[in-house]
Amino acid sequence: MNGKSLLRLKGRIEMKAAFAEFLKDYDVVYHFNGQQKLNINQDIATGVLYCLITLIGIENDKKIKTSIGATYEDEYILENGQWLVSKRIGSFEWQDKIEIV
Repeated sequence: MNGKSLLRLKGRIEMKAAFAEFLKDYDVVYHFNGQQKLNINQDIATGVLYCLITLIGIENDKKIKTSIGATYEDEYILENGQWLVSKRIGSFEWQDKIEIV
């Protein structure tokens, strides 16, 4: 965020624990993945994915909706007939918070 690394995770166990902790205070978590650009070379690929993240939770006794525009720079590998993400660098491009009733 703002050009600075917030965290570095490796593997599903680290990811599950980190995201569970981050999202524990939100009642609603929604990711809308949009356009994606891919470059495929046999069994490896790279790409950019655009995502709109919506989080709703309580902050200071108020119901707050946080919207985040994110991009993911991905590296993929084709393994056993499935494309898997082998590396992802996520960037939070912007964030907006509003009170909702």
